[in-house]
Order: sequence, then C-alpha cells, then structure tokens
Amino acid sequence: MPHRHTPPEWPRLPTGWRRFLARMPISLFRCGLGWVFGGRLLLLHHTGRVTGRDHRVVLEVVEYAPDDGSWTVASGFGPKAAWYRNLRAEPKTLIEVGTRRHAVTARFPTPDEGAEIMARYARRHPRTARRLCAFMGLPSNGTDSGFREAGRAIPFVRLDAGPGTRLP
Repeated sequence: MPHRHTPPEWPRLPTGWRRFLARMPISLFRCGLGWVFGGRLLLLHHTGRVTGRDHRVVLEVVEYAPDDGSWTVASGFGPKAAWYRNLRAEPKTLIEVGTRRHAVTARFPTPDEGAEIMARYARRHPRTARRLCAFMGLPSNGTDSGFREAGRAIPFVRLDAGPGTRLP
C-alpha cells in the first residue's frame, strides 16, 4: 500500500481582512447571486456538532457528476476544518449551486479514491492543482502519480443528491 503523506501542519484559517474576503461569496449566495460562480463554487450548509446552529461555507467544486447527482469538494485546511468535522457528525445537509438548493448526504472517499479524484482534477486544472498542493504543504512533482500521492492525504467529501440532479 502506498505511503499516505500527512503534512506536519495544515494551513491556518484566514483571519482579519483575509477571512472577510474568503467569506464574501457567502453574501453573494444569500443575495441570490450564486449564479455568478457557475458551477465552480457551492454554498454548503452545515450544522454545528456542538451548538446545533446552522453555518455556511463556500467551497470549490472539485468534481461534478450529473449522472449520479453528486459534487465533490475538498478541505484545504485539513480534516480539522469545522465544516468537515460537522459533516462527519451530521452528513445530511443542504447545498446551493447557482440559484438551486439540493438536499445531499456527505460521503467520505477513501485515500485511494482521493488519489483518483486529485489526478482527474489536476488534468482539468493543472496550475490550480499545483498551487493547491503547495498551499496544503503536500509534495507534488506535477506528474499524475505525484497528484495521486497528494490526493491520498486530502480530505475529500462527496455530496450526493441522487440521480437526475442537474446544474442550473
């Protein structure tokens, strides 16, 4: 079995003005302007595992599969990100893509499935994939096998709505 690389420290969450900028897309979704992101970003609702309160985060869509109605996202801040931990505790939730809402169930791919997800993503977005690996502190030499190795460490989440779900 290939070695699973885990970075010594995941990137820190943004603070100050960077946090403000990172959360700006949430306001656009709330105003009904989610369509400006096409299908590239989605708004994830998640329930606080301690407070029970509704929270929201905007995430990049790594992969969309219209045939089975699923979106795949990744936690760039590692497995300790609040939204990721909240989905582990309560996998049934809502997402907004464009101007549509979808009830989804979170599934957590295995490291080998993550390797394939990252390899496919890198083929579609090679420059972004290299930046993502550098941001997360994951080694990647820019090759298919390098991206696969990085993908084994990335916490991916597949959000399943069911067959027949189409982007707006």
